[in-house]
Amino acid sequence: MITIDLTMLIQIANILIMIWIMNAVLYKPIRTILEERGKRIAGLEKDVENFTENGRLRLEAFDKKLNDARAKAKAELDTARGEAQTAGAAQLAEIRKKADAEKAVSLKRVEEEIGKARSELQGQVAAFATEMAGKILGRAI
Repeated sequence: MITIDLTMLIQIANILIMIWIMNAVLYKPIRTILEERGKRIAGLEKDVENFTENGRLRLEAFDKKLNDARAKAKAELDTARGEAQTAGAAQLAEIRKKADAEKAVSLKRVEEEIGKARSELQGQVAAFATEMAGKILGRAI
């Protein structure tokens, strides 16, 4: 049973003194440390948000520059491809022109050779005919 006497008052005073001492020695410094830590964490979180935003902006700028560079490279590639096709077509036309000229020269030379061979054979036709007639008749003509 609880009795109210002087020891109970001493115990209550003891508890209050301990609470005051604990608050002064232990709880208050810990709360101060926790508040400082909270402020530091909040500051770091703000820095992280700033870095993240800066990173996002830089990434957007990088993507924009990359897309611009790709568009510029594609335009230059298309221009170079067009110039190469034009130059290739011109070279092909020149090669065809040379080939046609060589073909005409070759055809003319072949026709001349055919004409020479024909005239040589026509000069020999009379001798061949005489020789064949002699062989068929079995005597010299």
